[in-house]
Amino acid sequence: MTPIPTKSAPRKIRKISPLGFRVVVKFEKEPNMTETGLYLPEGARNALQEALICEVIEVASATDVTTYEETNVSGIPLGARVLIPKNSGTKVPWDDSLRIVDTKDILALVDEVTLS
Repeated sequence: MTPIPTKSAPRKIRKISPLGFRVVVKFEKEPNMTETGLYLPEGARNALQEALICEVIEVASATDVTTYEETNVSGIPLGARVLIPKNSGTKVPWDDSLRIVDTKDILALVDEVTLS
């Protein structure tokens, strides 16, 4: 008996491109411990947070009609770490770690420097 070949469903990949002065950010996972070593349960950690650190993974862009170059119109660099208010932006339906955020809602760019 010959097995009947099965056809697997095609896999879909989604690309999200924000419009206007918006960016797509991905939340960074916060550690469960404070710098002093105290364990924080999820509910307590969320209750204390007013803002979140995120990474900008996509920016709004436009194409120049004369040079055909794509230009970042959001003003926020791709890959930047930013600070946003806890409840700002619109959640992306297929990924809870992504939000579309207006650039006016971004509070600050965050840089980390390692001290030796």
